[in-house]
Amino acid sequence: MAEHVERIPRALGAAIATAVAAGLALGALAAPAAGAADGRTAQGAEKPGPKARTGSPVRVNQVGYPAHGPKKGTVVTGATRPLTWTLKAADGTERAGGVTTPAGVDPSSRQRVQTFDFSKVTDAGEGYTITIGGQKSEPFTIGDHLYGALRDDSLAYFYHNRSGIKIDKDLVGARYARPAGHDKAAAHGGDTDVPLRWHGSDYRRNVSGGWYDAGDQGKYVVNGGISVAQLMSAYERTRTTQGASGDALSDGKLRVPERGNGVPDILDEARWEMDFLMRMQVPRGKPYAGMAFHKMHDKKWTGFPTRPDQDKQPRVLRPPSTAATLNLAAAAAQCARLFQPYDPDYAARCLETARTAWAAAKKHPKRFASDKDSIGGGAYGDRHVGDEFYWAAAELFLTTGEDTYRTAVLRSPLHGDVDALFPRGGALSWSATAGLGALDLATVPSKLDHEQRAAVRATVTKAADRYASDSAKSAYGVPYAPKGGKYEWGSNSQVLNNMVVLATADDLTAKTRYRDAVRRGMDYLLGGNPLNQSYVTGYGERDSHRQHHRFWAHQIDAKLPSPARGSLAGGPNSGLEDPVSAKKLKGCAPAMCYTDDIMAFSTNEITINWNAPLAWVSSYLDDVEHMSERRP
Repeated sequence: MAEHVERIPRALGAAIATAVAAGLALGALAAPAAGAADGRTAQGAEKPGPKARTGSPVRVNQVGYPAHGPKKGTVVTGATRPLTWTLKAADGTERAGGVTTPAGVDPSSRQRVQTFDFSKVTDAGEGYTITIGGQKSEPFTIGDHLYGALRDDSLAYFYHNRSGIKIDKDLVGARYARPAGHDKAAAHGGDTDVPLRWHGSDYRRNVSGGWYDAGDQGKYVVNGGISVAQLMSAYERTRTTQGASGDALSDGKLRVPERGNGVPDILDEARWEMDFLMRMQVPRGKPYAGMAFHKMHDKKWTGFPTRPDQDKQPRVLRPPSTAATLNLAAAAAQCARLFQPYDPDYAARCLETARTAWAAAKKHPKRFASDKDSIGGGAYGDRHVGDEFYWAAAELFLTTGEDTYRTAVLRSPLHGDVDALFPRGGALSWSATAGLGALDLATVPSKLDHEQRAAVRATVTKAADRYASDSAKSAYGVPYAPKGGKYEWGSNSQVLNNMVVLATADDLTAKTRYRDAVRRGMDYLLGGNPLNQSYVTGYGERDSHRQHHRFWAHQIDAKLPSPARGSLAGGPNSGLEDPVSAKKLKGCAPAMCYTDDIMAFSTNEITINWNAPLAWVSSYLDDVEHMSERRP
């Protein structure tokens, strides 16, 4: 899923096609709002805007807080003087109390708010609530190991969305089980025999496997690249961080059909995508050999609802691009070093693929995907590929140690430029991948000398300092301060990717301010935000569960399931780039530009590149509770 305006044509096409396919008007698909009116009822609590029903004005992380860590929340109120807060246990007994701190008007939401801090409470328990002025928060837990289940569920998201394989009820439950989508038995041969017709080229390719990108059933190399890289990085972190453990990601621990093969389950999941990415490489003897096809998807936008195995449309393969080729080079190089202990032959294949892709990208450095190619699938146009060159060079250098790649890293104009590597608004995205290379250069052992590696680490910590400062300044603790205050498409992924940088800085320095900012970011995502909304399905009392998806479409068809647990909604988007959001949210403050509606795809889509950093961060948060030593 792309976070940029280029996908407006995709959005409009999808809205029309899906509404027609479902036989419903867009307005009829809007789900009724739930909950009582929020702090708007308190005089002066909010400035005018679209009416939101957000439950209690007392906002907390609806999952919980670590026994030893920050425990903060926010209350929407018109009061200008401090208020009394009370922490109560599940049985109603008072356990702690204090007064709030007035914080003025939060610019992201236009809400007048106050904050409260109950970090001194360390007694573990479930069903805690905070009461302020007779208003009670949603319940939450205090305790350790809060995020192990979220790690497992957010990783299971990828198995749920595999293409070309039966989804087993024993792994996901009967409601989510389905036949293989787009396999050889599918209409038109599915993804096993897809035509390419371009500039005189006319041939067919097997591009089966991989993960469906988002609410649609397309597969895009530039989105698959960052997603598979972050899954592999979640595992690689456990190998490079002192005291970290990869046990929770190891063989037999996750919901994948390859369990018991001696390979860490998270790498098994990554391999499913890597196999697809390597199939997307242009074969020898063809024009632009060694490059990667940019994407593949249905000829026209898939209607709602459509289970993957019931898709009757022909699939189309789109021409190669430099950006896709460098995504393949970077991910395959990382794959090579991680699979070496488990499958040397596969590791060698990954490395050969990476080298070939790098050489092809160097030969064809300006083959850009069109930002208008949005019929049937997202365009993912990107005319700036310096970040992909940097990322690919970094991964190839880390895997091979060769001077060719080291020189490419050190001579890149991006190297050492914190603003270019880690933009203030959002550190990483499918169109800004240089930071992936910098994070790995800072953490993975290499042939960089001491001074060079120290410089890379300083770049990471400087970026983390900015995100930690953003979190500290925010009444909701969110480590996200986009340019102009406008929230982007997929803002929740930007929050999470900033948290990845913060977590890496924690691993490098053991400074708790970075770890605490990660925890505050998770507070925001799980309900401690202006909407009192947990953006992760199955987590919290007020969770998103109507996200934009062709099969997980219960809102349209009651026989179909809602999104699976651990699915992350895109989150507030100031652009309101779909008809439902544009109608319901006109005039919204940036952090309020969200609605949990299946047709509000610009605020409520789910994608692989949003769930990947969720899996990374939840894995990190669970792991730090187990770590006995920290890298100095």
